[in-house]
Amino acid sequence: MEQLKSFGRELAMGSQGGSSKEFLDLVKSIGEARSKSEEDRIILRELETLRRRLSEPDIPRRKMKEYLLRLAYAEMLGHDASFGYIHAVKMAHDDNILLKRTGYLTVALFLDEGHDLIILIVNTIQKDLRSDNYLVVSAALVAVCKLISEETIPAVLPQVVELLGHPKEAVRKKAVMALHRFYQRSPSSVSHLVSNFRKRLCDNDPGVMGATLCPLFDLILEDANSYKDLVVSLVSILKQIAEKRLPTTYDYHHMPAPFIQIKLLKILALLGSGDKQASSHMYTVLTEIFRKCESSSNIGNAIIYECVCCVSSIYPNSKVLDAAIEATSKFLKSESHNLKYMGIDALGRLIRINPDIAEEHQLAVIDCLEDPDDTLKWKTFELLYKMTKSTNVEVIVDRMIDYMINITDSHYKTEIASRCVELAEQFAPSNQWFIQTMNKVFEHAGDLVNPRVAHNLMRLIAEGFGEDDEGADTQLRSSAVDSYLRILGEPKLPSLFLQVICWVLGEYGTADGKYSASYIIGKLCDVAEAHSSDDTVKAYAVSAIMKIFCFELAAGRKVEMLPECQTLIDEVLASHSTDLQQRAYEFQALLGLSPQVIENVMPPDASCEDIEIDKSLPFLSNYINQAIENGARPYISESERSGTASTIAVASASQYQHDTSSVHSLKFEAYDLPKPRGPVPSIQSSSMSSLPTISSDLVPVSEATYTTREEQQNPKVQTLADQISAEIGVRLRLDGVQKKWGRQTYSSPSAPSTSSSSSTQKPSNGMVTSETIRENTLDSRKQQIPEVSAEKQRLAASLFGKKAVEKKTQAGTRRPVKEIQPAVATSAPEAPKEDKVIAPAAPPPDLLDLGEPSETATQTIDPFKQLEGLLGPGAGSDRASGPGPSVSAVATADLMSMVTDMPPIIDSKSSDKGVISSTVAKKGPNVKDALQKDATARQVGVTLTGNNPNLFKDLLG
Repeated sequence: MEQLKSFGRELAMGSQGGSSKEFLDLVKSIGEARSKSEEDRIILRELETLRRRLSEPDIPRRKMKEYLLRLAYAEMLGHDASFGYIHAVKMAHDDNILLKRTGYLTVALFLDEGHDLIILIVNTIQKDLRSDNYLVVSAALVAVCKLISEETIPAVLPQVVELLGHPKEAVRKKAVMALHRFYQRSPSSVSHLVSNFRKRLCDNDPGVMGATLCPLFDLILEDANSYKDLVVSLVSILKQIAEKRLPTTYDYHHMPAPFIQIKLLKILALLGSGDKQASSHMYTVLTEIFRKCESSSNIGNAIIYECVCCVSSIYPNSKVLDAAIEATSKFLKSESHNLKYMGIDALGRLIRINPDIAEEHQLAVIDCLEDPDDTLKWKTFELLYKMTKSTNVEVIVDRMIDYMINITDSHYKTEIASRCVELAEQFAPSNQWFIQTMNKVFEHAGDLVNPRVAHNLMRLIAEGFGEDDEGADTQLRSSAVDSYLRILGEPKLPSLFLQVICWVLGEYGTADGKYSASYIIGKLCDVAEAHSSDDTVKAYAVSAIMKIFCFELAAGRKVEMLPECQTLIDEVLASHSTDLQQRAYEFQALLGLSPQVIENVMPPDASCEDIEIDKSLPFLSNYINQAIENGARPYISESERSGTASTIAVASASQYQHDTSSVHSLKFEAYDLPKPRGPVPSIQSSSMSSLPTISSDLVPVSEATYTTREEQQNPKVQTLADQISAEIGVRLRLDGVQKKWGRQTYSSPSAPSTSSSSSTQKPSNGMVTSETIRENTLDSRKQQIPEVSAEKQRLAASLFGKKAVEKKTQAGTRRPVKEIQPAVATSAPEAPKEDKVIAPAAPPPDLLDLGEPSETATQTIDPFKQLEGLLGPGAGSDRASGPGPSVSAVATADLMSMVTDMPPIIDSKSSDKGVISSTVAKKGPNVKDALQKDATARQVGVTLTGNNPNLFKDLLG
């Protein structure tokens, strides 16, 4: 401890007055530089000064430290300070911990993993990893993550693995991080150490456990099936964190270890994807996090959002899904754009499970669609893209096109254009609408449209929509020709759009006989003349004119060569583009052929016919044989050519490396062929081979039931997660490991939810009752809801359907409030099935329905009136007595189960009626004193009776 204090004092002195005036002036002058050239002059002058001073003998170590920091400034600003690299390496060898850390810092900034001086640093790191001073070991582990390359990993790997058992938690944490870095650089080098990550997951320090989650996440991302056995242990850790059993030093804005919670939720989402058995273990803890997590802070909202992502990934459960929908609704109703963005993203994940979820939030989605924030609007368009159907495709695509017209970002324009084309191809209600939509996309997106989109459009027009309906296909092509002839009169059409127009007019311009060949040819000549600098458009126009001439001549009709067409052909014949010249010569050659030959060479509507090509080219056999007889060399097969080329490339590359082994320069030769890397399943195989060892660390233990308030109210219904964890639950063995995280005084049991919730309101003895609060809340919420405009209602009807809008606009359809039943102990036997009366399942809650309660609403029981009999004598004397058990008796038994360890005793003969034996009141302390003691315990924050809970109680059983 004294050594640490001395280091702290030395650091403080160095930061306050240790730097010289020259160093401070350098930093000040760099900050005050008005231009890049002035900054460069300052740095170059400083480098000359440092070069001169570093050449001096016997430089004090304190001065050398300052010189290296000044070199680091110059290096970070883009200047070469290579003359000082060796001094940084020497300082990393120093015995002084402060100078050693400075040396490691500057070496990490100066050198990369392929530098020649790295070999000297490796020797230093090996020595420091064996040091007795854990600060030196920590500095070496930090340097390992930056400087060790794939080739030098084996030199330090055994020492890093040994440090996983270091007594200092900081060293163990950095060792886990170093192994994670090794896995990122070379997965095969640490494939045999996967079991170490499993063991560190049970470390008694939360920091080490949290660092272990990062490499486990990468491993599970590659192969989740090999880590299914960790689900129960990860859920148990998450449950303990959510119950605030960690030291308060891990809290952030009153949230217990939020970043560890987020990483655990990401891992559970991967492990529970499509696995019903694994997902069943997660439902309870996810429900508790939704209930306990505070949404008043950003970090609390981040945890809730990650819970929603986890729920959308695992096997769905109705109860957890309802909690996720409620959390998403709060995000969407928030005034913050960040929370609205999270809500839209969460809603896009949830509609993959149930598409009808979006109908409950249709007005919020429309508000986000009209929000001036472009980021939020773009995210809303992504949501609409996912929920597009044949009934709302017109409205959604029109909105997307309007948004595309008003934005200037080329990336967003390209993305929206491709999505509009995709939706139009998939859900087009009519041919006319499809052609008009494609015209708008090409007209407004311009050349930002992917060329593949234009190719798909031409293929779609050629193949048609209908499989056997030729009339529909003909109508599609005719409407395309009509629209394109109208569009040709508009100025500044994109080049890609003009290519599509020329192709369509050449293929189908005269197919229906509506337009003459001369008219179409004249239009194509105008296009070529207007875009004389675009060779691609001219090529498409010449090909289209050639097609029209061929189709007419093959049909026996004469076509007059227009003067502008002849001028175009003459111009193309003299063009510098060989492609244009070839097209013009082909055109002249086809005009001199007979109609029968033209029909065979250029058949009408044959753009989608398959062309069979014989790769052996047999018609060249005679020419090849004659050439070989004349002394030509025979052809080499493709396989032989590729093998020879690879051999030559390898030989030349090796020769080049040998010639330039001592020179650093760019390589212009081809790379070597990739060496066969070990198969990825090697991690799995090593995991499987070490399975007996892993299984020896896993022992089946019984797990205490972890129930929610709803499960306490219905104790006869046992969840699937509890059954599985009770029958086949496995936990990680922690033999010889401390059984808690941190000190015992930090951990405290979480207060029961029933008492904490009941303490927020006052009893109805002349004060405000729960019914009054509920009515006032409903009245205030109804006054705050703004009226929805008719335009928004029409837009919602177009996007979500009329039924959804009618369901949202109904008034007075509030669902009856569920009656709160008194909690009954879980040891009560089940009643006969014939005596049960199963109530009909209530429909899912309507989050936007804030109407008046219906007359059929069930009268709720005020839970505070149930406590009147416990607050004092005669508090509940005015209550009418009935033949069944009194409510106060039931509440007494329930509250006694919270104070004492003995569960309430229930008469088995009358268990189906809920009669509780009166022997409970005779055992244990006085009820009033117990309640007073429990309240005092909650105010203090600790339990007065018994020790603090053991952190790994669930794991050890």
